[in-house]
Amino acid sequence: MMNSKTLFSATGLVLTGLFLIVSVAVISMIPRMRIDLTEDKLYTLAQGTRNIVSDLERPVELLFFYSEEATANVPQLRGYGIRVQELLEEMVIASAGQLSLRVIDPVPFSEEEDEAVAYGVQRVPLSQGGDQVFFGLVALDTTTLPAEGEEAGAASVFKTIGLIRPDQEEFLEYEFSKLITQVANPEPPVLGFLSRLPIDGGVNTQTMQPTSPWMIMDSIRQLYDVRRVNPEVEVIDADIDILLLVHPQNLSEQTLYAVDQFVLRGGKALVFVDPNADTQAQPGPDGVPVARENQASDLAAMFAAWGVDYDPERVVADRQFALMVNVGDATRPVQHYGMVGVQREGFANDIISNGLQVMNFSSVGALSKSEGATTNFEPLVQSSADSMLMEGGFFKALTDPTILLDEFAPTDMRYTIAARVSGSVRTAFPDGPPPAAPEQEASDEPAAAPVQLPAHLSESTGTANMVIVADTDMLGDRLWVQIQSFLGQRIPQPFASNGDFIMNALDNLAGNSELVTIRSRGRYARPFLAVIELQRDADDRLRQEETELLANLRQTEQQITALNASREGSGPSPEQQAEIDRFYDQQLETRRRLREVQLTLNREIESLGATLKFINTALVPILLVLLVLVMGYLRRRRRVV
Repeated sequence: MMNSKTLFSATGLVLTGLFLIVSVAVISMIPRMRIDLTEDKLYTLAQGTRNIVSDLERPVELLFFYSEEATANVPQLRGYGIRVQELLEEMVIASAGQLSLRVIDPVPFSEEEDEAVAYGVQRVPLSQGGDQVFFGLVALDTTTLPAEGEEAGAASVFKTIGLIRPDQEEFLEYEFSKLITQVANPEPPVLGFLSRLPIDGGVNTQTMQPTSPWMIMDSIRQLYDVRRVNPEVEVIDADIDILLLVHPQNLSEQTLYAVDQFVLRGGKALVFVDPNADTQAQPGPDGVPVARENQASDLAAMFAAWGVDYDPERVVADRQFALMVNVGDATRPVQHYGMVGVQREGFANDIISNGLQVMNFSSVGALSKSEGATTNFEPLVQSSADSMLMEGGFFKALTDPTILLDEFAPTDMRYTIAARVSGSVRTAFPDGPPPAAPEQEASDEPAAAPVQLPAHLSESTGTANMVIVADTDMLGDRLWVQIQSFLGQRIPQPFASNGDFIMNALDNLAGNSELVTIRSRGRYARPFLAVIELQRDADDRLRQEETELLANLRQTEQQITALNASREGSGPSPEQQAEIDRFYDQQLETRRRLREVQLTLNREIESLGATLKFINTALVPILLVLLVLVMGYLRRRRRVV
């Protein structure tokens, strides 16, 4: 063992100096080392991000415009800026030299400020009449940089995040990776869009004013070249990569044949059908939606050819995944077995459902593999085993979801809501193209030239790849996103993973699977299963109390009606008054019992929360301290021995 004399000798000092130099060198080569103990690995760079930045074929430069000087007295923004810069630096390290980072502080009246504006980075005021700051990111292809003297952004390939919002921190890794992908591959995939719903905007039948597109279309247009497909199309353009088919209702045989041949030629399809499309209901004169006679959609012939069974007259009811909804003037929400909030255990281990937290659906159908099908049928989203199939008629203009409780009889089966179908498929039109539609009434306008159909295919030329979802309502804003206005822009605030699932599916169908592994790494509202179970128990008790109250109320009203019929023209008899008083007393007593149940529930939840808080804040540190003390004691004991 080296003693103090050897340590302070010339040789010892030289060795100590060399050790320190090597240590500093090693530390400088490793910018940071940390252990990520979070469940979702929130602080670890995703493998998809590493693959994207390391596989870049040409260099990309990141320009992080951050008003560091203007935010000197705003610690929240400064801390956020440091975290953003650290994330960007991690991506640069993982890129093997193809990615570079330049941090720019655009102080007022500087060339850097002009550069930020030229690239589309937004000025944001810190307060009313206060300083304006920049907090944005630009990714640009350095092989297309403007020549000296040209304006920034001229003739260069770049993409911009105008404002990196603090409330979107959990999605930054995906947003940054998507930005780099868009610059590295500037030509987006072409998506053909065909729908019978006003998903891309429409007209309000009450006000005759145009309506905004659903938020999912804004998300899709950020990554895809979206082209509308005419519902009467006879041939789908060959340059369309993916067909997004939503609620295919009343399509002509010619259009169905075009879809069939598109899939057989190798086109990818994302299909949404629905046994009861709530979003198709039109608002009535009183503002209450009025259901149409037929709100179902189907692709019966093509599903049969693809090996998929689907009944457009059956709806999945699920007790375990049922959402809580407010009905009328009810004082508390009730379970709606037809509105399903699928949790993590309902998602398959598939790249499309990777990282999803919760998906909300309404009056969904069930998909299954046909008997004798040759295609691969892979469930992506399923109901719980505490579910059943109900007649679709229950859900048309349903105003009281408690009706479903009386009809519910679980089958102990999990029903598939969304599935991937792949493999070799045969045509749904074995006899060739359907006959041409009857010609329109003669007019003075010249007749359009007949469409030249490609050669008929009886089976797919390669591996067909489709994703089918038995619900269209999950695309609607009300089930997954709240929209806020910020600086004239529509800002989505998602509370469910519906949008992520759709973008994952499109990314996967387009062949870009790396982005899928990054999306939704943060959490939305993580379900607290213990609290949910307490609420369900209390809900059952409350419903029983309400049932008793309603039964007593009906009985009392019948008695009062009978007494009034025998004493017309006179005031309340003593018997009637006693009956009314008894009813009011019973009502007050029931309300008291309801309050006691609610109070007990709240106390149980508060007790559970206090226990978890103690475990997180005190118990774990205490255990760590005890572990260190025990290890120190054991080490000292070994030395003594």
